[in-house]
Amino acid sequence: MLSDIEIGQLTKLKPIDEIAGKIGLSPQDLDHYGEYKAKIRYSALFANENNPPGKLILVSAITPTPAGEGKTTVAIGLSQAINRIGKKSIVAIREPSLGPVFGIKGGAAGGGWSQVLPMEDINLHFTGDFHAITAANNTLAALVDNHIYFDNELGLDPRRITWKRVVDVNDRMLRDIVIGLGGRKQGFPREDGFDITAASEIMAILCLSNNMDELKERIGNITVGLSYTGEPVKVHQLGFEGAITALLKDALKPNIVQTTENTPAFVHGGPFANIAQGANSILATKTALRLSDYVVTEAGFGFDLGAEKFFDLVCKYGGFCVNAVVLVATVRALKIHGGVRVRDLAEPNPKAVKDGLVNLAKHLENIRKFGVKSVVAVNKFHTDTEEELKIVEDFVKESGFDVSTVEYFTKGSEGGLDLAEKVVKLVEHDTCQSHGLYDWNSSVEDKIFKVASEIYGAEAVDYTLDAKADLKSINKFGFDKLPICIAKTQKSLSDNPDLIGRPKDFLVTVRKIVVASGAGFLIPITGEIMRMPGLPKKPSASNISVGHDGEISGLL
Repeated sequence: MLSDIEIGQLTKLKPIDEIAGKIGLSPQDLDHYGEYKAKIRYSALFANENNPPGKLILVSAITPTPAGEGKTTVAIGLSQAINRIGKKSIVAIREPSLGPVFGIKGGAAGGGWSQVLPMEDINLHFTGDFHAITAANNTLAALVDNHIYFDNELGLDPRRITWKRVVDVNDRMLRDIVIGLGGRKQGFPREDGFDITAASEIMAILCLSNNMDELKERIGNITVGLSYTGEPVKVHQLGFEGAITALLKDALKPNIVQTTENTPAFVHGGPFANIAQGANSILATKTALRLSDYVVTEAGFGFDLGAEKFFDLVCKYGGFCVNAVVLVATVRALKIHGGVRVRDLAEPNPKAVKDGLVNLAKHLENIRKFGVKSVVAVNKFHTDTEEELKIVEDFVKESGFDVSTVEYFTKGSEGGLDLAEKVVKLVEHDTCQSHGLYDWNSSVEDKIFKVASEIYGAEAVDYTLDAKADLKSINKFGFDKLPICIAKTQKSLSDNPDLIGRPKDFLVTVRKIVVASGAGFLIPITGEIMRMPGLPKKPSASNISVGHDGEISGLL
């Protein structure tokens, strides 16, 4: 089969004006970035905000493995299939980060015959949103240090600045650094560090803001550090919220592109799900809901990360209700959860599939906790045997859920029309009743334990001395009623990436709790999770090149 980029380059794209016309947008509603990309103007967003909303379908997955589950591919393929059966659908997903694109994962624009296009643009600089977020974040960092350098009227303690710089690159060397060397005229020496742009609070804020005024307000509420007296210092006290918002003026507008079958696609925002909320922007999803009958969106990594945060954070801040969840599972992933090594996945192993079903079972249990209906999509690979597929299908049915095997990667929409029919039937006439897991007014400890025990399956939660100190400060300054966005490994239901399947009798260790007061949530950091990934021994960058005509190759 052709590679993703070869398929993308062979696909005949339609002008973006024609794609936008399918959902009622005119060329005057768009800011064009060439022939096949555009941003939707604010005037168009406001003009459609009173339209009745369509149905919202959330695509999630079992605990991901190195084999890959194809969640984004299923989301794109499902939206294409819903259009193919005569309904009106838009897919709304996140923008890829350059870190994973050049790192271990590669691109994040779907795959095979279910991609968003032009994939090389989307996976690289796209419309510049990530660069705008990076610039806004680092401008704020520079302004904070400049405030301290000149007079420091607010008494910011240089040893307690919490606002880090960011870069959209996996660079382990920047995790912990010292800045300000070179003498008094160069600044003042202090410890600092970089996060990846996808982990920036400004990324979270952009994706959680319903409009420009809210964006500006949230930026003003960012806590940049503590004063010498231990008081939080916020951006609005420094007076920089207007300037930072100005840098994000265009980035807030949703991007519209198309799929391999010319289905309209909104690709906007890119927070990771293991260290942030893991969903595309509220503004993109809300706009899509006003312009189509069925919106397919995706929450990053497994249901325990992206989907939990979607229900408890994104839905509440966006005023959404999820009509149905599509849970993606693969025979390959179940084999790994059953103890098979990656190099042995091509070998038939029905026993390992059965042993790995405990992971799927836990995610199905978790779906019920949010009051939402679900269909399991078994994403078929060519190495899967009929016996192995039947084991999964029978188990899902016995668990009380509907199931459909899909081949969106190799066949596009035709590889999953049955799933589209089942999803539409599931949500077409039902009233949405999804809800969150916990009460925001509960204590921070109760909220963390609620997620850790009910969603991860932990016996208890342990707090380091640093985390206990953070809890004390959070309660003192009134941040305790904020929801939580737990930073946890995506490789396990637990906070230990080596525990596959369905771990039992484990503790979740909270190392620290970061206050993201602008975004409006707390970030309990568990296990060894880091907000700046590193590159693998052989990064995807090794395969990427460009020809004399400017055509990119090796981008996956």
